[in-house]
Amino acid sequence: MLRRERFETLALWLLAATVLVILWGAFVRVTGSGAGCAEHWPLCNGEFVPRSPTLETIIELTHRITSGLAGILSVVVFLAARRGFERGSPVRKAASTGLVLMVLEGAIGALLVKQGLVAKNASEARAFVVGLHLCNTFLLLAAQTLTYHFARGGAPLVLRGRAGLVALLALLSGLVLLLGGSGAVTALGDTLFPASSLRAGLAQDRSPDAHFLVRLRVWHPLLAVFGGAIIVYAVQHLRATLDVPAVARCALAISVLYVLQLAVGSLNLLLLAPAPIQIAHLLLADLIWIALVLLSAHALAARTHTAQLSLESAAS
Repeated sequence: MLRRERFETLALWLLAATVLVILWGAFVRVTGSGAGCAEHWPLCNGEFVPRSPTLETIIELTHRITSGLAGILSVVVFLAARRGFERGSPVRKAASTGLVLMVLEGAIGALLVKQGLVAKNASEARAFVVGLHLCNTFLLLAAQTLTYHFARGGAPLVLRGRAGLVALLALLSGLVLLLGGSGAVTALGDTLFPASSLRAGLAQDRSPDAHFLVRLRVWHPLLAVFGGAIIVYAVQHLRATLDVPAVARCALAISVLYVLQLAVGSLNLLLLAPAPIQIAHLLLADLIWIALVLLSAHALAARTHTAQLSLESAAS
């Protein structure tokens, strides 16, 4: 039987590997390499190992290989969870959910390739699937984060009798998903319709004849400023209300990451979305989401709930 300490390490490796695959996927989009294997999947240009591959083919094939390795690791974590933890364990549930979402992640990626929603494709269908892809990716990261959290001894979640807290955390999660999805669509527009200067880009955004991806670009920065402010205010409110050290640490991490995200987003706008800045922007978004998942887990933990009941009993 796999020791629990080793399982923790395995779960953490899976989470890190998934983040790296996500960032490489952004690199595929930025470099326009999504069609590097044409519309063939899982083969690349109809071959297992393409002969005389172009740079775009190498970039896309690397993404497929690393995605496949992450998928295999997800299966290993799932099996190890079943062997190492009892039936009904939150570790088992999180690992099972993670495996399902990993399969769905691969299916969405295959859909993008098979339908030609890559490279220079600027259709509404691609924008929709890209947003869907981002949401599924975030849910996958959530499942993997919870797998690691519960493996480390995180208490099960208590939802009953905590409707207000659950609603607030669900609202924050939905807001982050909205910001992430709008960011993914905005990044797609930046890639497909690059501006020669900041002034030219602003003129593109205001043009009534502009492509819908260009017209949508203006909304993400506005959502990021106002939505992010709501998120920071809410997590700081939870920190003060719950008085749980782990919640306080996560709230601080979210606040710091949000400030960094605003700075990187502004830099991304001023420098006309260069690839390294886009990838750094996505990494910060992933980290904010992971921190929010951990904050939610600590806020809804059974031990936190027990402590609140004890305080309420003492007060009465």
